[in-house]
Amino acid sequence: MIRVLIVEDEIPAQITLKKLIDKCCPDSSIVMTLTSVRSTVKWLEENPDGVDVIFLDVELSDGIGFDIFDKVDVRANVIVTTAYDNYAITAFKVNSIDYLLKPIVEEELERAWERCRERIERQKPADVEALMDLVARANVVTGREYKKRFIVKAGDKIVIIPVEDIAYCYSEDKSTYAVSRNGVRRLLDYSLDTIQEMLDPHLFFRISRSYIVSINAIENISKHLGTRLKLQLVPRPDDEVVVSRSRTSDFLSWLDDN
Repeated sequence: MIRVLIVEDEIPAQITLKKLIDKCCPDSSIVMTLTSVRSTVKWLEENPDGVDVIFLDVELSDGIGFDIFDKVDVRANVIVTTAYDNYAITAFKVNSIDYLLKPIVEEELERAWERCRERIERQKPADVEALMDLVARANVVTGREYKKRFIVKAGDKIVIIPVEDIAYCYSEDKSTYAVSRNGVRRLLDYSLDTIQEMLDPHLFFRISRSYIVSINAIENISKHLGTRLKLQLVPRPDDEVVVSRSRTSDFLSWLDDN
């Protein structure tokens, strides 16, 4: 039997993936299910040869799944599972076998599993040409889904922030924050660059190096220092929010499209 480790922090997604593996991978045996970078690193350190295939979700409760590769030597084959196609290149860099976009299609899982089986049987490194092919497939996927919620820690609690409740995100002192419509500020575990890729560009716009704003948070727009624009947001931020000169034209086009 081929031993499988599932790294997925959402219980419904765990259940769905287990059912798919049972159906599409009859020679598999799920040995462990983990939910975080920290627990996965610890388990792999204690069981370096304890698994043949890892189904790895990208966004975990305490960070990005790819962080695992920076902390421990991963000997198993890796199948990346995620709802976002912007991680394809990173998946290639960590030598993953395949890159499956959620919701996972049975035929694609079966193909990924066959690759794993062949690699295990032949005990050879990943086929670079095949990996380039999977990246190409991931990058042309249509009907892309964007992030629907952020999971953050607040003291000893886990807080869910629906994306539709976010007024804007901003960076300050090397940290990134999301501000909800009710004015509550939460620290996020992602850079502003990463968040920009996660959010629907029809609803959110990166106006500067420091701010991403929701179309629904813009209350007023005024001219500021020549061609630049000043935004009045709700809720009101502590500092002045200005659209950078290089993004003004695209910002106005974005407003027109909305």
